[in-house]
Amino acid sequence: MESENKIYRELKKRLTTDTYNHGQKLRAEVLREEFGCSASTVREILFRLASDGLVHFQDQRGFRVPELSPTKLIELTHMRILLESEGAILSIRQGGVGWEASLTAAHHKLSHLEKRIHAREDPTDLVDLWFTSEKEFHQTLISACGSSTLKHMHGLIYAQFRQQLMKADRKFDFISNNIQQHSDILEAALAADEALTRKRVHDHLARHLTGQTATLASESDAE
Repeated sequence: MESENKIYRELKKRLTTDTYNHGQKLRAEVLREEFGCSASTVREILFRLASDGLVHFQDQRGFRVPELSPTKLIELTHMRILLESEGAILSIRQGGVGWEASLTAAHHKLSHLEKRIHAREDPTDLVDLWFTSEKEFHQTLISACGSSTLKHMHGLIYAQFRQQLMKADRKFDFISNNIQQHSDILEAALAADEALTRKRVHDHLARHLTGQTATLASESDAE
């Protein structure tokens, strides 16, 4: 079981950090040979990832990486805003000093990394660290909410959201805004300002709403 979980975690990482292309077929026989496991194990793991929304399965066509979709990204962004806002508010009310310290530490790590990325022309060697640190900060933001369901749903939505952006985010043209926005979220949360925290979570993610809406509008005009 541990080996299955290890393969699952590795494939999940690949599916959300640009190892595969959107729409690419995932060949079970290739994965079976790579990981040295049975075909049934690979299929079970791929179906598990499909239930997470990170793999698309169709009869006769097999398993594929989901296509890039502006509509889906808008929906995922709305869900992230709802879940993170609510999770952050509940954490503010219940988290106490321990949560504040954990959030501050997670932000310090992320901020240091984002400033290093911002200063470089080629931050390739920092990309994986950024993916991990960015996820850690947002998970810590909601970590004291007291709802395992909310955290589980956020984890699913966050992974699908990251998958949609796994190529675009590697350009890091947003990084200067990210540095300020993450700092703004931390400041509002530590001040226990619930309304401001909601606003700053929304503002941090809003570019994915406006940008994708514009993309959909241009596609509609072209039809």
